Amino acid sequence: MWYVIYCEDVENSLPLRKQTRAAHLERIQLLVDQDRILVAGPCPAIDSKDPGEAGFTGSLIIAEFDNLSAAQQWADGDPYTLAGVFKKVTVKPYIKVLP
Repeated sequence: MWYVIYCEDVENSLPLRKQTRAAHLERIQLLVDQDRILVAGPCPAIDSKDPGEAGFTGSLIIAEFDNLSAAQQWADGDPYTLAGVFKKVTVKPYIKVLP
């Protein structure tokens, strides 16, 4: 089943994001390689594809896991979570209807 992992950043998270980005993307790439990612990406702090120093307010991942517990465990082990980038992580089941 698909699960939404919605993560909200701490204030001024950009330096932490930059330090941890490679490990975060490497971990997500494993799900991509297994065809288990529907979508993944950050939420810019301003209305721009490149927010620069304004940074980001969070991230969204929709990925396939066996169950809610597995999705939560994956989210708990994310490098951004472990580095303190996120102040809140919400994991919920998701049903894709369109397209």
